[in-house]
Amino acid sequence: MNATKKNAKIAGWTYLLLAITGFYSIMYVPGELVVFGDATATADNIASSELFFRSGIFVGLVSSIIFVALALALYRLLKEINHSQAILMVTLVVLAAATGLLATLIQLGALIALSGADFLSVFDKPQLDALAYVFLRWESHVVQGVQIFWGLWLFPFGLLVYQSRFIPKIFGVLVMIAGFAYVLSSFMSIVLPQHKVWLLIVGAKAQTEERQSQS
Repeated sequence: MNATKKNAKIAGWTYLLLAITGFYSIMYVPGELVVFGDATATADNIASSELFFRSGIFVGLVSSIIFVALALALYRLLKEINHSQAILMVTLVVLAAATGLLATLIQLGALIALSGADFLSVFDKPQLDALAYVFLRWESHVVQGVQIFWGLWLFPFGLLVYQSRFIPKIFGVLVMIAGFAYVLSSFMSIVLPQHKVWLLIVGAKAQTEERQSQS
């Protein structure tokens, strides 16, 4: 029981660290620098805050390593419940971490495009700004694809939690629901992006109408 508690604490703290680093690299840094649909403004933001942008890339790389460490910590905690499910969980995490690592490295292309290197002198600034923005959009689309692995690994994890005797079953159910949401989000982003945008517009319109009716 002491070993189980120790492994649970390690897994919990690793999960928290993953959430922090993931938020910083995937949401916070891009949210501060990337202006959707405006390549020039995005390029100018990156040029004026290059260290901040690079920190997002570095933290993203670290986050991929932490993700694998989390899978190993959970494997030690849950392997006695169902070894094959635990192996599947780790395998899916490794795939997710590897793909996420690729997505993070793609951002380096934006830095190269904005580096001012001599071999780029044949391009003018708007072209280089657009090229940098292409790399960032590419990275964003890869992240949308990675979400399917973010979701799939949660199914064996959720089953292991549900089958365990030391974690409330409700957490296993919630984990699997989150997994389904990630898979659905990935599917909508890649296969039916127009419907995902439509859902966002409808939601925003509904909120506006509700506020108008209350005023």
